[in-house]
Amino acid sequence: MRFLCLIYMPADLDSTLTPSEGDTLIADHFEYDESLRRRGTMIWSDALGTPDNAIVIRARGSVLSTTDGPFVETKEHLAGFYVIEAPDMAGATEIARRIPSAQYGAIEIRPIRILTLPGT
Repeated sequence: MRFLCLIYMPADLDSTLTPSEGDTLIADHFEYDESLRRRGTMIWSDALGTPDNAIVIRARGSVLSTTDGPFVETKEHLAGFYVIEAPDMAGATEIARRIPSAQYGAIEIRPIRILTLPGT
C-alpha cells in the first residue's frame, strides 16, 4: 500500500531554529530519505514552500477565484511530504514516526486511494 505522510510544522519554526539546527534538520532528512530508498519504501519526498508564497484556486460553476496565502490564522503549516510504500497503517506509522521533522511538528498519515475508471 502507498501512504502519504504530511509534515506539519510550527509556522515560526524557521525563525526559532539556529542556522546550525536548521542545517542539521535538513541533513537528517537527506539521511533518512536515503535509508528509506535503501529499504525500498521511499517513493517520493519533498519540502514545500511557505504558505505566504502559495495560491488557492476555487472554481464554483463558471466563477474562478484565487486567493494569495497565507490563508488562515494557524500555528502550523504543511511543510513537506513523503509518499511511502508500507504493508499497512502500522508499517506506515513506523516509517513516519522516524521522519526528522516529527520532533518539531506533526506527521499526518493517509492511505493513498488508487482510483480507476468504471469499466477499465
